[in-house]
Amino acid sequence: MARLVQFDRLGGPEVLTLREVEVGAPGAGEVRIRVDAIGLNRAEIMYREGDYFYEPVFPSTLGYEAAGVVEAVGEGVDGFAEGDPVAVVPAFLQTDYGTYGDHVILPASAVVPRPAEIDPVQAAAVWMAYVTAYGPLADSGQVRPGDHVLITAASSSVGLAAIQIARHVGAIPIATTRGADKKQRLLDAGAAHVIVTDEEDLPARIKEITGGEGVRLAFDPIAGPGVGTLAQGIAPGGFLVVYGALDPRPTPLPNAQSFPALTSSTYTLFEITTNPERLARAVAFVNAGLASGSFTPVVDRTFDLADIAEAHRYMAANGQVGKIVVTVTHDDTTS
Repeated sequence: MARLVQFDRLGGPEVLTLREVEVGAPGAGEVRIRVDAIGLNRAEIMYREGDYFYEPVFPSTLGYEAAGVVEAVGEGVDGFAEGDPVAVVPAFLQTDYGTYGDHVILPASAVVPRPAEIDPVQAAAVWMAYVTAYGPLADSGQVRPGDHVLITAASSSVGLAAIQIARHVGAIPIATTRGADKKQRLLDAGAAHVIVTDEEDLPARIKEITGGEGVRLAFDPIAGPGVGTLAQGIAPGGFLVVYGALDPRPTPLPNAQSFPALTSSTYTLFEITTNPERLARAVAFVNAGLASGSFTPVVDRTFDLADIAEAHRYMAANGQVGKIVVTVTHDDTTS
């Protein structure tokens, strides 16, 4: 039997239940993984609460990221064998698969080899964050060496990955945070500048930092009315990329009447992870950064799988800097 986190109704962390289930054998195109660590994402809170872009089908599992070892491969799967260390890339719907368990079945297309020097906790903190940031900051070609990049909600795992990727491509990362308590940690994480939005005028500080030019790209997971303020700090011909919806209020489209010419767009990492060619390039880019030391996943805190509800409460409190990872303990009776 395996342990799997499921929920039967929308709600808070208390709806998450750790159950014993029969995991079975992987089908065609699938692999079964013994999970050693699970990376948590705010998307999973939104999914559990019914605020994500698709609805759960009950009983539902959840989870996009994990790291572990291949236990079995299904028909037609090439490139993986029993015992291979691997990590999981978000490339599926949580209505179909999930990573919150000690033994899970996943599509082979969402599994990537894990370098031997990357331990499970680190590996579980990589792929959602770095592929999300890789798309607009590296794959798109919109960011050039010397450009200023604005990274909002920068203490998140994606924000920290974006800081590292911006520096890796020669750009200048400007991080934002609401409170001053995280400012030094963001500077220590590589931000060239940090703007505390509860205390400072964001467009004015951007203009000051950039010598009046504005940023080449603003990378924002918040959305809502605040995008209008962000747009005021973007250079003419620059880009506003919204990759989340943390603010549930309507998001106005910046318009030419109020702002210099800019391109605004939405983005999700599924644009890359569901395209084999683009995913292969992303994996090569991220692995090269990990190997060189340019990229170092930031893990804020770990929890045990049995404490999954508490881990979700901690994530919802917004106090973390970096990734929250759930670790899995195995014994000889689990199979």
